[in-house]
Amino acid sequence: MALEAFTSSQPLTLGVELELQLVDTHDFDLTPRAEDLLRELHGHSGAWDVKPEITRSMIEIGTSIQRAFGPLRDELRDLRSQMSRAARKLNIAISGGGTHAYQHWSAQRIFPTERFHYISELYGYLAKQFTVFGQHVHVGVANGDEALWLLHALSRYVPHFIALAASSPYVQGEDTGFHSARLNSVFAFPLSGRAPFVLTWDDFGHFFDKMTSTGVVQSMKDFYWDIRPKPEFGTIELRVCDTPLQVDKAAALACYLQSLCRFLRDERPFEPAEDDYLVYTFNRFQACRFGLDGDIVDPKTKQRGKLRDDIIRTLARIEPHALDLQALDACNLVRESLTEGNDATWLREQRRTGAPMPAVVEAAAARWMA
Repeated sequence: MALEAFTSSQPLTLGVELELQLVDTHDFDLTPRAEDLLRELHGHSGAWDVKPEITRSMIEIGTSIQRAFGPLRDELRDLRSQMSRAARKLNIAISGGGTHAYQHWSAQRIFPTERFHYISELYGYLAKQFTVFGQHVHVGVANGDEALWLLHALSRYVPHFIALAASSPYVQGEDTGFHSARLNSVFAFPLSGRAPFVLTWDDFGHFFDKMTSTGVVQSMKDFYWDIRPKPEFGTIELRVCDTPLQVDKAAALACYLQSLCRFLRDERPFEPAEDDYLVYTFNRFQACRFGLDGDIVDPKTKQRGKLRDDIIRTLARIEPHALDLQALDACNLVRESLTEGNDATWLREQRRTGAPMPAVVEAAAARWMA
């Protein structure tokens, strides 16, 4: 299969996808009610999309194409309201968060589609362990060469988004010690991690041809990279964020990325290089494990500092671009979260008060459903 041509789209447009938990309102464990909720939401009002995910206890929503923080936030709020009303009719709850605090993977059921059954047969138990929940953000680019340049330029900022969005400290009833344990499930897949360092769409096509000729890859969907090009949409897709516990934060993270992309595209503060990836795995681990308190190593200077401080400096550098994009409110929400802590910290605070795990999930669902 040949790589498709890269569709040109309006630069810096946004699309947000959120994978959400479906929770029973009696024991607050995951419940396999995706098909029921999809039927209830059929014919919803709004330009957003809703569809199943790999197991029946999760669902994915996608926004329409957006350009600014205010309209994106408003669409996500409308989506939340309609989904919450539908869920209440079914006596279920909807929650954000990168993992459910105590569900067991063996209890999950694969959603009945041809692709999901293929993934289950290929990856075995990993498919059910993939009952984790992320936020994906698409950013529009003009062509494939620009997409690959921006993808690699963004690599040094991947830890920002991991730490800011982290909301998965608990797995199967245990505190993992991680802020984002969800990404450990993603890293188990053989085609996860980073994209190959190529900077032209022609060279990427040669790489894709080699991969498909081996039979390992059939389409772009088989790559689970942290950032990947989406030629059919004309976007790059950031995939490292846990699903936040609130839709306003999801919108803020998307517009932080939008502002950062404009800064990189317009100012070209550096040229990406293969050596940028020497510290990539270390930086990503620090963000997953320690969240905003993690360390980060600058790939150019080799200097080591605190991730929280790096985000503060980045917010200052991109502020003029955020102003032009009407994203200052989004960046201010990001700045506030540096003081308040990420959602993993919030979940742990619920637990420290003595709340049992079901009560923690109940609080998280109430937070998302508002």
